[in-house]
Amino acid sequence: MKNISRRNILLSGGALIGASAIHSLSPLATSLHAANEASNVFDLVQADSNENPYGPSRVALQAINEAMNLTNRYGGGNRRNLVKLLAAQNGLTSDHVVLGTGSGEILKTGGLMASWEKGSVVCVDPTYQDLVRYASRVRSEIIRVPVDENLACDLDAVARAIRPDTKMVYLVNPNNPVPNIIDKDKLKDFVIEISKDRLVFIDEAYFEYVEDPNYASMTDLIADGHRNIIISRTASKIHGLAGLNVGFGFAHPELIKVIEELKTGKNNILGIEAAYASYQDQEFQNFSRRKNKESLNIVEDMYKELGVRYIKSNTNFSFFETGIPVQELNATLLEHGIASGRPFPPYTKWSRVSMDKPEHMQRYVQVFKRLFAKRIMDSSS
Repeated sequence: MKNISRRNILLSGGALIGASAIHSLSPLATSLHAANEASNVFDLVQADSNENPYGPSRVALQAINEAMNLTNRYGGGNRRNLVKLLAAQNGLTSDHVVLGTGSGEILKTGGLMASWEKGSVVCVDPTYQDLVRYASRVRSEIIRVPVDENLACDLDAVARAIRPDTKMVYLVNPNNPVPNIIDKDKLKDFVIEISKDRLVFIDEAYFEYVEDPNYASMTDLIADGHRNIIISRTASKIHGLAGLNVGFGFAHPELIKVIEELKTGKNNILGIEAAYASYQDQEFQNFSRRKNKESLNIVEDMYKELGVRYIKSNTNFSFFETGIPVQELNATLLEHGIASGRPFPPYTKWSRVSMDKPEHMQRYVQVFKRLFAKRIMDSSS
């Protein structure tokens, strides 16, 4: 990737692009800019898929533009440099990092590794399902440990659920659909102990959004030489690259070799270049966090006004109790231009709401209150 002048690309932390920069871009980049600007006039509030509503940063778009003439080649680009960059940012060496076609490939590979021999995988319930769904389709029994009364991961209960045949413990931190975290000290002790005898896989897809001091990634344990820990990350969330499928796995070099052998996908050049640019763009990440917090404040103010139970978010989505069957809720919201999160049994009267732009979440609140406020408040009185 050529050197990129932020002066010509970024204004206001990545939110806007200057007219001079637009004219300097190719027709492709200009059309990408126009499409992104057009999205400001919205027909649908997209509160369903945990995406970054601002799309890729301008630096990432510039990198995509510059890589277009490489799309006729199988190789090339910044693959090695991207691995080296992610390793350095996490206190690891390149031998500790593997690229995936999204974190989904790393998760599914983990599920396959857990299923070499017939046995079990222990996970929290509810949680993100890619790994355990894949493992169950191979040969693993899934042991689901319900969250506690605060909808938090109970590590003691997880430990009690482990059996002699348990090959892997799978944790999502922050969790999804419940946007809470596991205390860093408790998690570290748990992972060190449990990984002595089996694999521990931690999905950190929303790592970049967390500001709680009680949270920490477990990459330090990998750096310290622990052998049975795998961590997945993704460029699909804060980096806005969901459509380009770039993910990462962190593990001991011996595990990384196994993951490399099991992978079936290959990252495309545009995703590689966009991620390499975006992971160096701290301004855009800061901007995305700031706007996400604005959106969260808008919906959490509504929860407080309505007196509904909700989980304080450490991600780019929230989870709150409506008392209304979620399929009914979603169908009604969609009639009014709002897409909301799918059901997450057994919490079928809770709703997961992804953060769109603050102005979109203002609309969400207005519509939600008009449709459901009286019903919710009447049911609680």
